[in-house]
Amino acid sequence: MAPAKGQHPEPAERQHPEPAKRAPAKVWAGRLGARTARGVEEYTGSFGVDRRLSAEDIEGSLAHARMLREVGLIEAADHRAIESGLRTIRGELERGDFSADPGDEDVHTAVERRLHELIGPAAGRLHTARSRNDQVATDLRLWCRRRTLDLMLGCAGLQEALLGRAADHRSTPIPGYTHTQRAQVVSLAHHLLAYVEMLQRDVERLRDGYRRCDVLPLGSGALAGTTLPIDRGSTQRALGFAALSANSLDAVSDRDFAVELVAACALLMAHLSRLAEEIVLWTTVEFGFAELPDTHATGSSLMPQKKNPDVLELARGRVGRVTGDLVALLTVLKGLPLAYNRDLQEDKEPLFDAVDTSLATLAVVGDVVRRIRFDTVAMRRAASDPMLLATDVAEHLVGRGMPFREAHALVGAAVRRCVAERRTLADLGLDDWRKLSELFDEQVIALFDVDAALRRRELPGGPGPRTVGRALTRASVRVARTRELVSTLAG
Repeated sequence: MAPAKGQHPEPAERQHPEPAKRAPAKVWAGRLGARTARGVEEYTGSFGVDRRLSAEDIEGSLAHARMLREVGLIEAADHRAIESGLRTIRGELERGDFSADPGDEDVHTAVERRLHELIGPAAGRLHTARSRNDQVATDLRLWCRRRTLDLMLGCAGLQEALLGRAADHRSTPIPGYTHTQRAQVVSLAHHLLAYVEMLQRDVERLRDGYRRCDVLPLGSGALAGTTLPIDRGSTQRALGFAALSANSLDAVSDRDFAVELVAACALLMAHLSRLAEEIVLWTTVEFGFAELPDTHATGSSLMPQKKNPDVLELARGRVGRVTGDLVALLTVLKGLPLAYNRDLQEDKEPLFDAVDTSLATLAVVGDVVRRIRFDTVAMRRAASDPMLLATDVAEHLVGRGMPFREAHALVGAAVRRCVAERRTLADLGLDDWRKLSELFDEQVIALFDVDAALRRRELPGGPGPRTVGRALTRASVRVARTRELVSTLAG
């Protein structure tokens, strides 16, 4: 029809429009008749946080597209276009060339929007038989699997640092403490090996959590799967998951694996905080057992003499942040009905922060352990305090038939007398001891040799030098196995 008088003909592009290469502003916009308010977009958007899942999002989408092609839900030409577009986007993300759009709600819709820009309508086929619910859950599990392995390697690295220092000090005596009071003689190696054991439990917790993380939710749809003939096993094999989720409702709403990872991080950080606190104490003038490397200490803006353990104090302090991350994530999950709820968008910040903080703390504490200078003379001097061998004296009597409680009271009285007279137990002669009990003989005098005290403790798990040597060997084997396991799981 010719245009009415006074009207201009429509431009050619409006008469014959090209297929739009841009996705709708919102992937769910079909139901709603008005644009989302800008304040709502700003409040609900998460691209700035979850863009860290971009590599996992591309990986999951490539596997999903391949499966769709295998079962005949998309044509070969569309599949090639989708794969090519996704690889282009991956390159843009890796180079930092990817430009976010103000309407991008999250990394998943940002990738889909960019794919539409690159390949046009074929991009709309990628989301066949997939919801953002199972897509996000899959991306998050992929990310958690990788970071779990990173944390296991971080633990192994710190264990190796501790083992390296312990190997040089299996016979170096140091006071063991309870209630921050000198208690009994141990070795520096035995003390450091205690943290190796803590870290081994951290590794085992991470490995255990990895198993529950290693379950593929993709194919669960929004909550009820799909009526389309997909092959979940194909996607599982492509992404290397050990199992498929057993219940679609649970699969899209489950964040237990994230909670477990953050919980493992919180306990790991507690262990690192304890180690940091020990080193802080040891580097004080009051203890004088160690000196921090200048590279891992700070000074004072006022007091020229100060050498402060700020790095370790921050490690000690950041356990509170990771514990807070755990509480935040548990609170997000508390009371959520099945299945997916938008509350779950809040899972990522505490998860990312807990993992980032733990990895960074493992690295910096490991550096301190490798570089710290131990003052073994000061350690030996402190460990040579005869009062640390009071229990050995009591056990000397037990070995001669005296009940332990009687022996404990008798030696306690000797300690009380020595304190009052400003003497030590080593100052008492054999006559002094025999006045306390006829069971004492000349061997009591030999008890106050600190090196002999260590050699008397060659029981399994004890601080004796030979026992510590065996513990070093066992721990080294376990660390090597951790590295082998991570290599296997990483493929």
